[in-house]
Order: sequence, then C-alpha cells, then structure tokens
Amino acid sequence: MKTKTRLQVLQDHIGGEFILSPSPFMLWMKPIVVTAGPGTVTFKYQIREEMTNPIKSLHGGVTAAIADDCIGATLFSLDEENFYTTINLNIDYFAPAYSGDIIIAKTLIIKKGKQFVNAQCEIWNETETRLIARGYSNLFKTNVVKKVL
Repeated sequence: MKTKTRLQVLQDHIGGEFILSPSPFMLWMKPIVVTAGPGTVTFKYQIREEMTNPIKSLHGGVTAAIADDCIGATLFSLDEENFYTTINLNIDYFAPAYSGDIIIAKTLIIKKGKQFVNAQCEIWNETETRLIARGYSNLFKTNVVKKVL
C-alpha cells in the first residue's frame, strides 16, 4: 500500500478541520482546509473568544500564529523530508476581526532556495473584501526529519 504524500493528507481534509497537524497549537486554532496545492494552502478559521483581546477583536499574537502555522503547512505541502523553522516573521495589521467572525488565510511561497524559504500569508475576512493582515516569513531547513503520518 502506497503511503500518501503530505499534500494528499492536507487535500483529504478539504472542507474539514485539519486534525493531523504535528503542531498542537495549530490543532488548538482548529483550521478548516479550503484548498491545498504544492506550495500554497488556504485555511478558514472561526474566531473564538479565547482568540481575542479585551475588546473582542482577534489578538495580534493569534493573528501572527495563524500566519506562522499556515506558512508551516505550506512547507508541509511540499512533502520534503526535513522540517523548516521560522527565523523571522513580519506582520502588518490592516483591519480588525471579531469573535464569531470567519477569516481566510492564504499562503504562497515567494522564493525557495536550498536552505531558505521566503513565504507570505494574507488573512482576509470571509468574503475576501477586507485584508486583515499580511505576514512575511523566512524559514530555514533544519536537520530534523519528519515522521510519516
């Protein structure tokens, strides 16, 4: 029996929660897979109260975590043997989102080298008419090898 690629595992979850992430934090955020392709993913999230700040808008740290984990899933989609680690993450915040809102996170790889990857994540409101945040990250290929799912 042939083992599924990591991309196929992501694609198997389209329309449902991605419950096989190796990241416990990602599991806490409960992403719904909208699309997944080589080097790009789109996830949907429902903002829960525990993801907000005192004024009930999406906490900036959670926004950054969504961007970071989505970019990580994008590298997961490439089905490479090694993990990558974030070496920097820059987030620009443009608009709030509130408890109960649905947000969409879309990623793409800007440049991939042998050791470093530069990637982007845009976070939108559900109708994709208002950009909430955009993050850019550089990641470094580690010596840590992924286990097969």
